[in-house]
Amino acid sequence: MGTNNKGVVMQFGVLAIVLTAAIMVKETSSIRICNIDTNDMQKCRPAITGKNPPPPDKDCCVVVRATNLECICRFKSYLPIFGIDPSKVAALIAKCGVTTVPRTCKA
Repeated sequence: MGTNNKGVVMQFGVLAIVLTAAIMVKETSSIRICNIDTNDMQKCRPAITGKNPPPPDKDCCVVVRATNLECICRFKSYLPIFGIDPSKVAALIAKCGVTTVPRTCKA
């Protein structure tokens, strides 16, 4: 009976190591850019993709308001890497109630 318990403990130990490694990989796969984590950008994905995207939700607007917009708009040509349609960024900003849209976000 003791050997079965050792096997179970070993399996849980291995599982814990694998889960810890997965969490660490997830954390390192994001970067901070313009005051936000790139994973947080994904909260706005539905509002900036497709032909008729839905309005942004509350979580997305929190991200928009926290973002250094002047900074992020300078990188708009790179936004598709993160799955963001640059042509919809200015509209998203306005829909979240931000009234000052940086020049770099227009056009």
